[in-house]
Amino acid sequence: MKKEKRSHCPINFSLESFGDKWSLLIIRDIIFKNKSYYGEFLDSEEKISTNILANRLSLLERENIIRKRKDPANSSKYIYSLTEKGIALLPILLELIHWGAKYDPDTDAPDAFIEQLEADREGLIWEIVASLEK
Repeated sequence: MKKEKRSHCPINFSLESFGDKWSLLIIRDIIFKNKSYYGEFLDSEEKISTNILANRLSLLERENIIRKRKDPANSSKYIYSLTEKGIALLPILLELIHWGAKYDPDTDAPDAFIEQLEADREGLIWEIVASLEK
C-alpha cells in the first residue's frame, strides 16, 4: 500500500520520495560506486545501520526509484538497480556534487570530475547513463 503524501507541492513530493540523506547515499552508491547488493551498501563509509538500510531500500522500491531482483548466481541475494525514474535523479545528484565540491574545502570529488561536470554536463550525464545500462 502506497503512503499518501503530505501535500502535492513538488518539493514535498520529491523529499518524501527520495529526500533523506540515506536514500540519496544509496542512489549515489548505485550510480557512482557500482554497488548493487545489500552488503555493499552496508560497507559505505557513512556506516548506515541495517534497519535504516532495509527501510530505505523498501521506500525506494515502493517509490519505483529502484528495483530488486534475485541474483541469478545466488538465489539468497538480491540485486538492486535504478529504474528509469531513479536514473532521472542523476542531474539532481550532479548538482548536489557540484554544490558540495564548491563549498566543502575537504571534498573528495576528483577535480577532473568537477571540471567535466562544469564543461560538459550533458555529455557527463550521457556517459554515466550509458554505464548504468551495461
